[in-house]
Amino acid sequence: MTGQLYSVTPQPIDTILTWVKSEEIAIPEIQRPFVWENSKVRELLDSLYQGYPIGYLITWRNPNVKLKDGTLAVGKRVLIDGQQRVTALMASLLGQIVLNKDYDSTRITIAFHPMEEKFEVLNAAVRNDKAWIPDVSILFDPTKKMNSIARDYVEANEGLDQDDVFERLDRVRKIGNNQVGIIELSENLDVETVTEIFIRVNSQGAALSQADFAMSKIAVNETYGGNLLRKAIDYFCHMSIAPEFINKIQEKDLSFSQSEFMPKMKWLADFNDDLYDPTYTDMLRVAYTSEMGRGELKNLVALLSGRNFETRAFEDSIAEKSFAQLKAGIHNFINETNFKKFIMILKSAGFVSSSLVTSQNAVNFAYIVYLTGRAQDLSNSAVEPLVRQWFAMSVLTGRYSGSPETRYDQDIRQIRSQGLSNYIKLVCQATLSDEYWSTLLPNQMDTSAARSPYWSTFQAAQASDGDKGFLSTDITCKDLLEIQGDAHHLYPKQYLKDKGLQRGLYNQIANLAITQSDINIAIGAKAPSVYFAQLVQQCENGKKKYGNITDRAELEKNLKSHAIPLEILDQELNYEDFLTIRRTLMAQKIKKYFERISI
Repeated sequence: MTGQLYSVTPQPIDTILTWVKSEEIAIPEIQRPFVWENSKVRELLDSLYQGYPIGYLITWRNPNVKLKDGTLAVGKRVLIDGQQRVTALMASLLGQIVLNKDYDSTRITIAFHPMEEKFEVLNAAVRNDKAWIPDVSILFDPTKKMNSIARDYVEANEGLDQDDVFERLDRVRKIGNNQVGIIELSENLDVETVTEIFIRVNSQGAALSQADFAMSKIAVNETYGGNLLRKAIDYFCHMSIAPEFINKIQEKDLSFSQSEFMPKMKWLADFNDDLYDPTYTDMLRVAYTSEMGRGELKNLVALLSGRNFETRAFEDSIAEKSFAQLKAGIHNFINETNFKKFIMILKSAGFVSSSLVTSQNAVNFAYIVYLTGRAQDLSNSAVEPLVRQWFAMSVLTGRYSGSPETRYDQDIRQIRSQGLSNYIKLVCQATLSDEYWSTLLPNQMDTSAARSPYWSTFQAAQASDGDKGFLSTDITCKDLLEIQGDAHHLYPKQYLKDKGLQRGLYNQIANLAITQSDINIAIGAKAPSVYFAQLVQQCENGKKKYGNITDRAELEKNLKSHAIPLEILDQELNYEDFLTIRRTLMAQKIKKYFERISI
């Protein structure tokens, strides 16, 4: 890329605040909660008072969009770095109300002690102490005279020099004259370049995602309802975690409560499942990809700006269409029937607990598969097995663990060109070959990572198959997963530690089985040769020691459901030989499970 990427211009804080008030510069975060602690606002004012720099602000000029009448709409400058700092200044110096992280409207009041030249968050002690100016915003009120404020202060605090007080108060007021560097990025820059500049300039090196840029574009657009759409996304994410938050929205945000979105989100108030708690990035990806057939969010930013990819011009009609499509995608995402049905499908595949979800990106694309199928008017009986097998395959193989957006883009384009059912069938056959099941998967299971996709999928297979917990007669694996039951070490951990084995070996996933706590405790650190022999005796004499199984056939059935080799009942296998045999058995069980959920 050639040419000037940005310009740097110092501007007084007063000017920046004037821009914000006149909406010449857009602050998307004003639409969202102010997350700084009040003490951080105090520190910001103190830094300015001392003359310290507070970092650059970075703006990105929205492209000039061609309107329907052929004229150009001059784009606003979007503040992409410095939103919290500018909001803090507006709140403390201008006395503006902000939304806190609980979505309550609140004032951030900072007091000033002229004689000690000290700032403090207003509290009861400060309020009752005449030595403090309780609210510095009075110093920035154009209707107030500094001489009068200084005189009133001296009258309340005898023995002080009014000129000295005036000078210190005026120094606070002159914070507005402090210069802040504005880095304005060209509207011609792509998202990757803007992100790179942001990371290099930002003192903390924080990364802005493409979803952040997309949300900024959405929030500053009032013409096509972007500001309301962004609230819908934020509120849905918040309510999915805290359903009771609906009361706060209805109390604090009347305009949104009366919007088209709230009636479609109310169901969340009575929905407490945590299997899929989406972030705004998740919602954008699903809505954008399912509705617009693309996977890379940088293109969403361009489309929302009105980018014509052929002419490279920016057109209002494209922006209008893009907002309409994204809005439709969000409506589909938050639809009660869609969301609940999708969760039900994941659970029918055995993924009954959020602890089994090792890839949020896999969940997102599975939802895309579901919404795509429904958009194509496929019946539930046709869509459900497609979603199940795609999700299980994606989790097991880590399909979206590398470059998810690139993979999203490839998959959605192929789905649209080849057809949903046909593409899923082709990918699953190619990915999950006979060699995968017999060799690759068992080798991949040589891991001690409990959050591995292999162990999660094996547990899902057990939940889906209706298996009982290890040595249980009544409690199922599904029950144990839902209540976070124990993962029992078949070769007990302490037993292996005493033999000198390290964590990476004794915590192998092929050494784990889902069981009840009481059974796990009863076995303790006993050698496998000891407690499995006792289990055989339990089946012979009926005296219960571990669980309630007293029949040899039932015991063998239980062990098979956990992919445990039956030889262990009659002899203690070498530990590493046991792991090798069990990995193969686990892979075979997952294969049978996958074949079953694909029907």
